[in-house]
Amino acid sequence: MHSQSHDQAQGLRQMQGPKPVRVIAVTSGKGGVGKSSVSVNLSLSLIQAGQRVMLMDADLGLANVDVLLGLQPVYNLSHVLSGECSLEETLLEGPMGLEIVPASSGQKHMSELTTSENAGLIRAFSDMHRQLDCMVVDTAAGIADSVISFAQASQEVLVVVCNEPASLTDAYALIKVLSRDHGVSRFQVLANMTRSGAEGRELFTKLSRVSERFLDVTLNYAGNIPYDDWMRRSIQRQRAVVEAFPSSPSASAFRRLAARTQGWSIPQGARGNLEFFVERLVGGSGSAAVGAVA
Repeated sequence: MHSQSHDQAQGLRQMQGPKPVRVIAVTSGKGGVGKSSVSVNLSLSLIQAGQRVMLMDADLGLANVDVLLGLQPVYNLSHVLSGECSLEETLLEGPMGLEIVPASSGQKHMSELTTSENAGLIRAFSDMHRQLDCMVVDTAAGIADSVISFAQASQEVLVVVCNEPASLTDAYALIKVLSRDHGVSRFQVLANMTRSGAEGRELFTKLSRVSERFLDVTLNYAGNIPYDDWMRRSIQRQRAVVEAFPSSPSASAFRRLAARTQGWSIPQGARGNLEFFVERLVGGSGSAAVGAVA
């Protein structure tokens, strides 16, 4: 009886075809707002919710996802670009089975890739055969070409802000560039390191008021992550707070964020595997991208 119901379930899945992979770019207008920590903890919270997740460190010149988790990659994205290894060979296994694509740190040329090189890097994903539900892309801060490329290619752009003036003004500049020049019109905004829920909501109100007044965009509030001592301790231990201190306020907030992402609608035309991600990026970058990664 059990095997029959298992066969039926498998048959149903095949009939439905591959589900689109949800691709979330986590970005910010400036550094120091906890963006990479958000990327790591969101990824692990999605795994706890039963999702199959890959985390790509796309801060190409100043990678730190591996440092946050105490991992030591043999290969990274710079080796993929130079043809030394395949994307598959760079994969690290993080906590809870999280698959991580590491980037390089301290290599200036990696932060200054051309649009076609960025596209070529993403193209390497089309050779990977992984069953995924979600890919989280931890981009660099600011408005570098790589940030724009990855944000354009993702279905959701999660902008992380914190309570300091430069964080809001730089987030506005990022949203302005992505919306006016690159056709990204929907943004999720996460307030990080807040002292209260009210503080997070106030930050969002400030940013959305000016954005919606001067830009043709939709901003949605993705919630807030409180700054607590458990978060500080987990960073010192090179562990994610959702794994090290699962009952802490910050870990609970990350689980709420993960649940909220499930309600974000996937755009029409998105298909399974990473096709949507690859095609949008390569399609926006011309044919030069095709040969960028051997």
